[in-house]
This record gives sequence, structure tokens and C-alpha cells, in this order.
Amino acid sequence: MNVLQQLMRSPQAAAHTQGHGLPNGRWSPLELVFWCVPVAVFFLLPDYLVFGSQVLIVGLFALSLDLVLGCAGIVSLGHAGFFGLGAYTAGLLAAHGWGEPLTGLVAGAIVAALGGFCVSFLVVRGQDLTRLMVTLGIGLMLYEAANKMAFLTGGVDGLSGVTMGNLLGTFAFDLEGRTAYVYSLVVLFLVFVLLRRLVRSPFGLSLRGIQQGPKRMPAIGADVRMRLVAAFTVSAAIAGVAGGLLAQTTQFVGLDSLGFSRSAELLIMLVLGGTGRLYGALIGAAVFMVAQDVLAGINPVYWQFWIGLLLMVIVLFARGGILGGLEAAVSAIQAWRARNGGAA
Repeated sequence: MNVLQQLMRSPQAAAHTQGHGLPNGRWSPLELVFWCVPVAVFFLLPDYLVFGSQVLIVGLFALSLDLVLGCAGIVSLGHAGFFGLGAYTAGLLAAHGWGEPLTGLVAGAIVAALGGFCVSFLVVRGQDLTRLMVTLGIGLMLYEAANKMAFLTGGVDGLSGVTMGNLLGTFAFDLEGRTAYVYSLVVLFLVFVLLRRLVRSPFGLSLRGIQQGPKRMPAIGADVRMRLVAAFTVSAAIAGVAGGLLAQTTQFVGLDSLGFSRSAELLIMLVLGGTGRLYGALIGAAVFMVAQDVLAGINPVYWQFWIGLLLMVIVLFARGGILGGLEAAVSAIQAWRARNGGAA
């Protein structure tokens, strides 16, 4: 199979291609090239490392939603709640004297996972519209709770006084963003490797089965409810890691980390990149943030018009997002070559 198609195809499609057994876990050459790009950015674009670290963090956040939306079919409009839980946990620890980055990141993941586990039993009970409203309500409740608890979170002024210690006791968070960029990239890659393994495991394939036929999976002995609870909890933990990273690298936590707009933008990123592919979440996040930065620089007032136009074009002409459109284009080119070769 063409390596471009291997990168663009979802784990579900890879499993169907093999016909039996688990999807192939080997890395294709194009995947390795993909991960060489952010490494090259560190050396070639040193003036954009601060912005680059934000792109990496948002990409990690998008991965968390792709796990439940693209693999399990759970639509969420309140995923920013878990992002904010992780951000405030890491930020509060640092603001009160515990500035060690790695343990703060783990704490953010644990708190977000606990929050995700507690609400997951409500989320998995309903269908798409119910889940949409439940997750939206949870996000709004967490936002208002943080707003009212200004004595702890800083309210609308945000949580300041976040002072981070050196990473691994050696690397300080500098103004140029070098440490923050490398830190974010390493965390993103490690989480991606774990997710890549997870979605290709029997558990990941069972989530695909639940997404396609939730009423058939119990017939083969799958506990649908608990699998969805587990997936939602893992997703919340990853969102918490992303939030913790943002708090640590910017040394500030704003109330907008829990806002509805952050959850809505996350869905837009997945639509742009393509759901259920993992790489689609990363590409969608990068395209959205770069387009937002460029368009806002050109026209700070009307940049959202062009973002909306880009989204409409992707939805109308590239089914399955950017990666889905590329996959369709590659398939069409191969079919055309096959027809011409057969005619010859």
C-alpha cells in the first residue's frame, strides 16, 4: 500500500485491509517524516517556538477529543472542562510552591481523569444529542464554578503567580520558548505513541465496533458501557495533560481555558483534519491555528469570515477532512492510472 495512504487511513481501515488480526503497528516512512517536521521547526524557525509550542499543545488537546469522537463516537461540547481542570491543577500547584513540571503534569492528568470518570456515567447513557447537551452543561458548570471561586482561580483576571521550576532540574523555561517547545513536543509524541497503540489494540477495535454497532457488541461479550467509560476517562486525562502543559509553558491560567469557545474550536479542528485518524487531529489543529494567526494578522476584525469559508470548503469538497480529501485524491489518481494502464 502507498505510504501516503497508510498515514491517512484510520486504524479501522487498516484492520479491514489486513482482513484478520490486529492492525499493523509498524511506522511508515511518511509517519517518520511527519514527526521530523516539528523537529526541523525547532532549528529552522527559532523565532516561532512560542507559537509552535501552543500549536503542539492544542494538537494534544485535539487528540483527546479524537479518541472519543473518532473512535467511540461520543460527541462532546464540553471537553474544555477537562482541559481547564488540568490547567488549574498544574497552575495552582506551581502558584503555591510546587513548580516541578513533570509531577504537576501528572497531577493535572489525574484530576482531569477523575473528573472525566465521574461524569462519564452520565455521558455514555444517552445518544448523540443527549451527550452533546450533557457535555455542554458540564463545561458551562465548570466555567461558572471557576468564575465564582475567584479566591482560588483568580476569576476573570486569571491565575497568576505561576512559577515553574527547571525541567528535570536543569532546563529553565526561557522567554524564547525553546524549553517549552521541546517539552511540549516530547509529551505530545509520547502520548501519541500510547494512543496509536491503544486504538490498534483489541480495546481500540472494540470502540470502533461500538461506534458502528452498539447493539451488536454485547452479543460478542463486550461491555459497551464500561468501555465507553474507560475511553472517556482516558480522553479526559489527555485533555488534562494538554491543559497542564499550557499552564506550565505560559505560566498563566485564564478562565477561557474552560470556555465553550475552546471546545467549539476543537471540533472545528477535527472537522478540518479528519476524525478517527489521530494524524487528522494534529493536522487540523496546526492548519486552524496557523490560519487563525495569519488571517488575524492580515485583518484583525474579519478573520473569522475566512476561517468559516475554509471550513465550508473542507466540508463540501473534502469529505473526511483534509486527510480524507487527500486519501480520496490519491485513490482517484491510482484508479485513473489503472484504467489507462489497462487500456494500454
